[in-house]
Amino acid sequence: MNTSFPQPDSIAIAHSNALMSSIQAIIAKEGGWINFAQLMDAALYTPGLGYYSGGAKKFGLSGDFVTASEISPLFSQTIARQTQQVLSSLQTQNKKADILELGAGTGRFAKDLLFELAKLEQLPARYMILEVSAHLREQQHSTLKAALPNELMERVVWLDALPRSFDGLIFANEVLDALPVHIVRTKADGIAEIGVVSEDEGLVWKEKPASSSELKDFVAELKLMDGYTTEVCLAATGLVASLAGILQSGMLLMIDYGFSRTEYYHPQRNQGTLMCHYRHRAHGDPLVYLGLQDITAHVDFTRVAETGVGNGLELIGFLTQAQFLINAGITELLESIPAEDSANYLPLVASAQKLLSPAEMGDLFKVIAFEKNLDIPFIGFSSGDKSHTL
Repeated sequence: MNTSFPQPDSIAIAHSNALMSSIQAIIAKEGGWINFAQLMDAALYTPGLGYYSGGAKKFGLSGDFVTASEISPLFSQTIARQTQQVLSSLQTQNKKADILELGAGTGRFAKDLLFELAKLEQLPARYMILEVSAHLREQQHSTLKAALPNELMERVVWLDALPRSFDGLIFANEVLDALPVHIVRTKADGIAEIGVVSEDEGLVWKEKPASSSELKDFVAELKLMDGYTTEVCLAATGLVASLAGILQSGMLLMIDYGFSRTEYYHPQRNQGTLMCHYRHRAHGDPLVYLGLQDITAHVDFTRVAETGVGNGLELIGFLTQAQFLINAGITELLESIPAEDSANYLPLVASAQKLLSPAEMGDLFKVIAFEKNLDIPFIGFSSGDKSHTL
């Protein structure tokens, strides 16, 4: 393991070793080799052992990374403005007006959003949370139960699967980047898919000719140079298609880090975007710290857009997180706090800087949204749209 990183304690090492044994059993069952998407899925989501299914702290300063909702309530409060517009329009049409959050982290976004919507007098009928991690579900319940009054808490419901139909706002922040990706390498004689085998020293990289026709056809269309290594997230297609299938009226709002396709598969990005996060340190080796570190890849937003539109949704827009938050009113929220109230004002200004600065999250994170049967001028997309780059 990388000795420049904080070293796991004995309990964490035992946890990681147990996951390693589980993955090695999968490899043996699959004939001695699994592709990277299978490895990433096991590393992140194996019940009780995967990174998102285990009990280690993931979010915040004492975890491995910080999400926008953990940085400041301004994030949730600003998104509440866009949410208010969607829910109000649906209620005017005498339709259901619910919220569905995918992967709710610690529950802080849900807490802050519900409080702000209560102030705006625009609460959803239900706040649904779809969370695959039993551990995070418990954490979310504890967070919300401790903070929310009964009239808000009774609106919150956890789901085991997507509802059959949905009217309202579907929200996903940093969900797409955690979906398992395939790693491919272009070669003179075709397209190889990279996976792993199990040897005495642990997991070892090994590539095989790609067998998935969907994967091969997609990579062939990219016309990449020989020796180009990158990721393809087929799971994103499935998720967005499923969400499009259940949305009857409302908005699908997704925020994540990534690029349009031409930028994602740029000739200079020939080693891909795969990144691991352990104790606030980023590195590129997903074969260490199994179950103890996050594994992510940037999002191909062109693929997301094509899937949404191809499954009956209307693309609202695609822009940077900074532009979306400014459009939706983050500066007005800041201005509502007296500058002389330095104890409250200065921390909020500092957190807003992280959310908006091009050097922080402002430009790297993008916002993409779709609508169905909801023809309104969405405030978050009133200017700065970059859909033409998709």
